[in-house]
Amino acid sequence: MATRTVQVEPFDLVVFGATGDLSQRKILPALYHRDQQEQLPPEARLIGTSRRAMSDDEFRSFARAAIEKFVEPEFRTPAVVDRFIGRLSYVQAEASQEDGWPMLEKALSSGKDHARIFYLAVGPDLFGPICERVGRHGLVTPLSRVVVEKPVGRDGASADALNDAIGKVFPEPSIYRIDHYLGKETVQNLMALRFANALFEPLWNGSHIDHVQITVAETLGVEGRAGYYDTSGAIRDMVQNHILQLVCLVAMEPPSSMEADAVRDEKLKVLKSLKPLTNTDLENHVVRGQYGAGSSAEGAVNSYLSDLGNSDSKTETFVALKAEIGNWRWSNVPFYLRTGKRLPQRSSEIVIQFKNVPYNVFMQTTGHLQPNRLVIRLQPDEGVKLWLSVKEPGPGSLRFKYVPLDMNFAEAFTKRQPEAYERLIMDVVRGDQTLFMRRDEVAAAWRFIDPILDYWKENVDDLKLYQSGTWGPTAAVALIERDGRTWYEAPQQ
Repeated sequence: MATRTVQVEPFDLVVFGATGDLSQRKILPALYHRDQQEQLPPEARLIGTSRRAMSDDEFRSFARAAIEKFVEPEFRTPAVVDRFIGRLSYVQAEASQEDGWPMLEKALSSGKDHARIFYLAVGPDLFGPICERVGRHGLVTPLSRVVVEKPVGRDGASADALNDAIGKVFPEPSIYRIDHYLGKETVQNLMALRFANALFEPLWNGSHIDHVQITVAETLGVEGRAGYYDTSGAIRDMVQNHILQLVCLVAMEPPSSMEADAVRDEKLKVLKSLKPLTNTDLENHVVRGQYGAGSSAEGAVNSYLSDLGNSDSKTETFVALKAEIGNWRWSNVPFYLRTGKRLPQRSSEIVIQFKNVPYNVFMQTTGHLQPNRLVIRLQPDEGVKLWLSVKEPGPGSLRFKYVPLDMNFAEAFTKRQPEAYERLIMDVVRGDQTLFMRRDEVAAAWRFIDPILDYWKENVDDLKLYQSGTWGPTAAVALIERDGRTWYEAPQQ
């Protein structure tokens, strides 16, 4: 059956921080692609705002340059580009001052019956001031929604304060905490694999699964994000949000429906079931590292301290940890999580390692068999591989080969696959919160992470250096191998 793009209802989208990197790289190209697919109605308006002085025409030129840079040439039809650019306008406004807000009121006054989305593509310190002024100037309507980017806080207490500030203006059903990982097609297919196929769900438990690995690896260093990254680190930037959300999707019970709260209720149960890490656990089950000088595909690279220009920073660029979920389904099934910068390859993968066969009838002729493994690849080259042992062709004794059943999305679906931000922004317009974090999810995730942050404050010297271009500190290898297991490393593409 051919898929059909359904046009959404009329909406006004106000992007705070519209001249920033996120707007340029992700938001504007995502909206353009949706317009190119005729998903945006003629009445849809996009209003950029930031502190920078800029006219409508200057902002349109900025957006046109972003489209030319970040949208593939084959999708840049002149008529569509002109139509999209024609939707744009700009209002200069200060997030923490009154300047410009009356102009924003005027710009929105003609669309009160439209869905009204405020996208806060700014630092979290501005979430509260912007929401307070949105409320004070009467910009909130029954169809208003607010989108906030991570990080939601630096710890549980600051997250509560941020959510309180946002919640004074917007009710919880109108708050969309965006995590672009949840918009990836492969992440969506994780739920489809489990709940739309009878093959996996009977095996999706500790009776059949030995362990789970989740790896988010980057070859880049901090690049232009050094200032932000040094106040965040790998655990806040990746683990507390992206990786724990992936844990939820792997481990959650089947929801009663695909309604937003039914799905999020099950994710919350997983977060609440994460076993708290004691001081002994924190010493043995958590590894943090910082990249030193080394090499990458581009050649020699600097250390994190050199990239940052600060020789005293103790910020981690690598985290590996062992987590356990205290419930019936996942009893005695460890979840090994790791993320880092300046690693050998860029990849984000979920590995479901099944237990070996209970009795190997081929032992005398073939020796040990490798257990089945399901690898869900989020980036690059999104796809799913199921590794099986099969007989090699030919006469004589049995010889087995470990081979994958491979579904590569680019090959299976020849059409362009929408980017995560395209799906997520359209979900906001439609009012679908399924892929967005609820406040209690954020709080539960911080309850797991806060003890790690507190332990690191008291043990600043346990930061381990690793050479750029390697898979992190040797302690991360020991973390999994002391359990008799090994990190899965995908073959180089």
